[in-house]
Order: sequence, then structure tokens, then C-alpha cells
Amino acid sequence: MNKTKEIFITGFALFSMFFGAGNLMFPPLLGKNAADNWHLVTVGFFVTAVFIPILGILAYARLQGTMYDFAKKVSPTFSLVYCFIVYAISITLPSPRTASVTHEMAIEPYFSTSSLLTSSIYFLLVFFFAINRSKILNLIGKLLTPLIVIILLSIIFIGVFSPIDITSTSIFEAPFTKGILEGYQTFDAIGAVVVGGVLVISMNFKKGSNFDEKKEVISKSGLIAGAGLLIIYTGLIYSGALFGNLFAEDVKRSEILIGISNQTLGNLGTTFLSVLVALACFTTAVGIVTGTADYFKGLFNNSQKAYTITAIIGCILGVLVGQFDLHYIVNIALPALMFIYPITIALIILNVIPEKWNSDLVFKWVVAVTFVFSIPDFLGFIIDPSLLTGIKSIIPLATNHLGWVLPALITFVIVNMIDKTKKTQD
Repeated sequence: MNKTKEIFITGFALFSMFFGAGNLMFPPLLGKNAADNWHLVTVGFFVTAVFIPILGILAYARLQGTMYDFAKKVSPTFSLVYCFIVYAISITLPSPRTASVTHEMAIEPYFSTSSLLTSSIYFLLVFFFAINRSKILNLIGKLLTPLIVIILLSIIFIGVFSPIDITSTSIFEAPFTKGILEGYQTFDAIGAVVVGGVLVISMNFKKGSNFDEKKEVISKSGLIAGAGLLIIYTGLIYSGALFGNLFAEDVKRSEILIGISNQTLGNLGTTFLSVLVALACFTTAVGIVTGTADYFKGLFNNSQKAYTITAIIGCILGVLVGQFDLHYIVNIALPALMFIYPITIALIILNVIPEKWNSDLVFKWVVAVTFVFSIPDFLGFIIDPSLLTGIKSIIPLATNHLGWVLPALITFVIVNMIDKTKKTQD
């Protein structure tokens, strides 16, 4: 296989990995609410939903290791705890969310059944496929992504060339920051950490390829995947801004995607999109449950019992959480995301920069400071935000939920200066 072909195949594989069907719910509503400031939320959304995840893949390209290796420079114990928390969040939030999206997109518009029934049947099937592994779902997944992309590009193309202008104004005081926080909800940075190592290691590189050749393929394919995500996300945000006036202020995320699809493709196209999104969500849920069960199976000496128990727990959580509407799940996810996302972003950046700048000491201090200064951000979604007004007023960017950024950056610079001074004295 020539290098160009390999780059494009790898790029599409990366794109498919990040392009979760549930993520389609976020850009249209973000665009509707951003209106004339749609370009600012797009940049913010790009940072956390595209740029950071692709950096995560590049970090794995340099690391050539596992998820455990990703955080072990902080400490082996921290790495184990971090891995546990990431997998726990994965089966508790993004996995159940796929059932909620499926109900709102493919069941609720056509049938008057309860969301509990949908999530129960949904995760019964997820459990069946997780226990009885099959290549069928992988094949279906490979077919679904191109079909969904074609439909979305059709929606975007028709919307962009429609005789409609953006007439409403943004409801956001800080659209760029809102875009960043909404990008958290894609879980793509966490996705890069969870499956990035597996994907990179399992890539079918030509025999004899060296580290630099692998890095080149991954880097260029990462740019291809990132460009694809940027086109889709930007198009959906812009479409939401264009058609935003057609929807009520309290419109659901799924309703605005269905509405835009109806405006551009009609009822048949919308029905087709709903079915494809439901199938794609299902393959995502099976992948999350299977991946999490595999992790705990490995922790317990390749125990099949541990795999089965984890799959059962994951599916029970899926039924319980997946019965709620998407808006509710998004809201309960925020504290967890404000806790784990800053640490994940810090780890990704530390792993992707040159080794001379990311010593064990740098890892330890930057991650510790990131954690401490992100505490007010995630506490703000648990307790009365007014109780944190005082402390947030003295931390730069804290009022925008980014209070950890400058302290982490300053810590990175100071610890590196100390490191260099020690080496000079030695």
C-alpha cells in the first residue's frame, strides 16, 4: 500500500472514531443560540471537539503505548485511578446518552412508547452484542459513517445555498467560551484517550516502517480527520444559525436537527437520517461497553467473569440513565466533564510536546495544579454558584469556567525553569 493511500485510509478511520452520532445533537442548537456570533462558537467548539482530540492521537503516536502509559508519568497509582474514572464516566454518561438520542430521533417522533422501554430493549441488545462479539457491527459501522456524512453534507449544502439570512442575535455573553464548553460534551478528548492507543497500535502499517514514518502517517491522517470534523461541525452550527428562527427557545437538541433535516431534505430524508443515527448510536454504545469490560477484564487477570459483570453493570446503568431526555443527561454530565476534561487536556498536551519539556516533575505539578484550579469550575455545577463568586473573582478566566488554564501554563513554565537550572548545576 502506498503512503498516500495509507494516510487517507487512516484518516477516515480516525474520523469515524471521533464522529459519534450523539455528537450531531450539539452543533445545531449551539448555532441557533449563537446566531450572528456562530463563527465564534465554532472556533471554541473546534478547540475542544476537534483540535484537542487530534492532539490526543498525535500524543499516542509519540508515546506508542497504552492508556495506562498516558498518565503514568504523574504516578502509577494516579494512572490507575485516572483510567478507572474515565471508564466509569464512559459507561455512565456517553453510553446511556446514545439510547436517549435514539429515542428522541428514531422512536419518539413515530411511536408513543416510553423512553424506559426504549433504553431497556436497547441495552438488552447492547449486552447481547457485547457478550457475543461479532464483526457484523464493525462492518455496519463502516457503512453507516459514509451514509450519515453524505446526508449531513446534503443538509449543509442545501442550507448554505438557501435564500435565508441570519437575522437573530446571539444569546451568549461569551460565545467563544460557550463553544469550548459545548465541545466538552462530545467526549472526544476522552475518546482519544480511551481508544486512541488501541487504534494507533492496531493500525496496519507496512512491514518495516520506522517510528518517523508512522508518525508522519498519523500526523497527516490526523489533519484529514480534523478537517472532516471541522467541515461537518461548522456546517451544522451555521445551519442552526440559519434556521434558528424557525424553532422555539426551549427546542430540544434532537428536534432542531430533525427540523433542519425536514427543511432541507423533507420527511423521507429525515426518516432515513433518524434510522442511521440510531444504528450508529447503537454501535457506539456496544463499543463503549465492550471497551470498558475489556479494561476491567485485564485488571483481573483476563477474567471472563470480570468482563461479564462489567458489561452487566454498564447495561444496567445504560437503562437507568438512558431513559432520561438528552437535555437532562447533558446537565448531569457537566460536573463530571468539568472535573475530568481539564486533566485530560493537560495530559494530552504534556504527552504531545517534546520530551525535554515534559519531565515526570512537570507532569506531576501541572496535573496537580490543573486539578486544584478546576475545582471551583465543577463545584459550580453542584453547589450554589454564588458561594464561589469570591474565589472565582481572583482566578483569571474562572468566570468563564477556564480557571485552570493560566495556573497550569505558569506552573509548566516555572517547573521547566527549575528543571533546567538543576541540570545546569549538575
